Amino acid sequence: MQTIILGGGCFWCTESVFLSVKGVQSVVSGYMGGDAVSANYEAVCSGSTGHVEVIKVTFDESVVPLEVILDVFFATHDPTTMDRQGNDVGSQYRSVVFYTDEDQKPTVDRTINKLRDMGLNVVTEVHPAVEFYQAEDTHQDFFNRNPGQAYCNFAIPPKLAKLRKEFSKYMVS
Repeated sequence: MQTIILGGGCFWCTESVFLSVKGVQSVVSGYMGGDAVSANYEAVCSGSTGHVEVIKVTFDESVVPLEVILDVFFATHDPTTMDRQGNDVGSQYRSVVFYTDEDQKPTVDRTINKLRDMGLNVVTEVHPAVEFYQAEDTHQDFFNRNPGQAYCNFAIPPKLAKLRKEFSKYMVS
């Protein structure tokens, strides 16, 4: 098993995508990368902690390689916008990859360079993982537990459609 931490906007959205990927064993929403010594939803949303909304993805690389995890991540959020994803604006929504093992960093760098070679101005930050603060229980598996939530119904279906279109062989049946 490997773990990587990804920040690509609202963690409700990124969590929904990765819960649909074969080989992903768990997805935990949380916060990482800030200056404050703790994090919670209200503080992180205020922008005062420096933390990012992230998901901790634990996956079986024999089923879904890190390269695919990263390709899914970059395909289902906009890595070219600084401190924003769609209507979500603020440093807590910045695009970031926190690698948990030095062996992951070259793969992350190659993936970003491939996107840049395609002409994308990728602003995604890359850092070693630091302390992970698990989000409150209300934020775990949010979309599945709140299928009628308006924001989710607006933001998540297009991401899942893109996942289905581009990565169908990696989707959970």
